[in-house]
Amino acid sequence: MCNKLILRAALLSGAAMLMACSLKSVSFSKDVQPILSKNCSECHAAGKPGFEASGLDTTNYASLMKGGKFGPLVKPGDAFTSALNMLVEGRAHPSIRMPHGKEKLPAADIETLKNWVNQGAKND
Repeated sequence: MCNKLILRAALLSGAAMLMACSLKSVSFSKDVQPILSKNCSECHAAGKPGFEASGLDTTNYASLMKGGKFGPLVKPGDAFTSALNMLVEGRAHPSIRMPHGKEKLPAADIETLKNWVNQGAKND
């Protein structure tokens, strides 16, 4: 009986720790913009091939939230249906996975983008 209580307490404690980690507030300027600058903006900026093809500029918050020729990229509060997340996670067609023609983003960067969108995609 005592071992079961200890096990339950440990499981609840672990679950609480995981929830706390996922609740870390994600900052656009400190966390998201560096990912976009490193992986997206070399193509998705005014005058670049990705911008010409999609109309998407990832160099600043306002442009990112404006979206492109195919509509909004980010749906605040819903990473599952946001095109940004679908594209970098590889849930869209393989021919349009981003960054195009490069290695998939590291899991930590994908998680940061997902958490930012789920937290409302705020500009801070």
